[in-house]
Amino acid sequence: MSLDKTDQDYAMTGRIAKRFAALKHENRSGFVAFITGGDPDPETAQQILDGLPGAGADFIELGMPFSDPMADGPAIQAASLRALQAGASLKTTLDQVRRFRIKDSETPLILMGYYNPLYRYGVENFVQDASQAGVDGLIIVDLPPEEAHELHPFAREKGIDFIRLATPTSDSARLGKILSDASGFLYYVSVLGVTGTASAPEQAIQDAVTHLKSHTDLPIAVGFGIKTVDQAAMVARIADATVVGSALVERVALGLDKAPQAGDRSALVQDLLDQAQTLSHAVRIARSSAA
Repeated sequence: MSLDKTDQDYAMTGRIAKRFAALKHENRSGFVAFITGGDPDPETAQQILDGLPGAGADFIELGMPFSDPMADGPAIQAASLRALQAGASLKTTLDQVRRFRIKDSETPLILMGYYNPLYRYGVENFVQDASQAGVDGLIIVDLPPEEAHELHPFAREKGIDFIRLATPTSDSARLGKILSDASGFLYYVSVLGVTGTASAPEQAIQDAVTHLKSHTDLPIAVGFGIKTVDQAAMVARIADATVVGSALVERVALGLDKAPQAGDRSALVQDLLDQAQTLSHAVRIARSSAA
């Protein structure tokens, strides 16, 4: 099933579409960096977010802290807990986006998380505030297509892309439902289970991306289980975007071991941004180096 003309027109607007068009022109995969909003404290989290574009992030996924992140592995679960303990909320996450947009008006930013905080915030109010803050897309991991009507119409009205997840078990019939309201890109979860725990073999990712592209014209981003430079480069040779989360979030935990008290955590910030730059470079040159 391909997007109909209305959905294609919708998918061609905004920062996300412009960035993918630029990547296609450069013949390379995009580097998608995931961090958790408010982790490990508001000031440090803002410094990390603000620094990611300079470290090579083509897109940023900002996790909305939640007390029960069931699709996430230990690293991101711990990040959510740290953020919540430091006072993070959906409101502070949107404030973080607003501050980011003061300095950066071009990098696509996607909020990723769970439906419960949005429901408690008020879905229509949330979408309004997210749009005003400068959010470009939403990935709500526990909102199935059958319940998308609770959020999708509001997001679409504000021009916020509604990014869907596909998994190795998403057959053609299920993909039809997943893609019926998708825009921005399709996020392929390359392994079954939670984030950061296992990696898929190259051939499996290649086969999956080929299959997905037969069903949609949306760009395909691949995530879950991508932690090393070699894994990032491998995915970048196949997919339109390469998502790395746990490997970056783990740098926060490592930095906190060295600087457990709030205050000057510039070394933690720099270490994470250095890691992001190493991974982004691998993604950027993956196709040219393989030629």
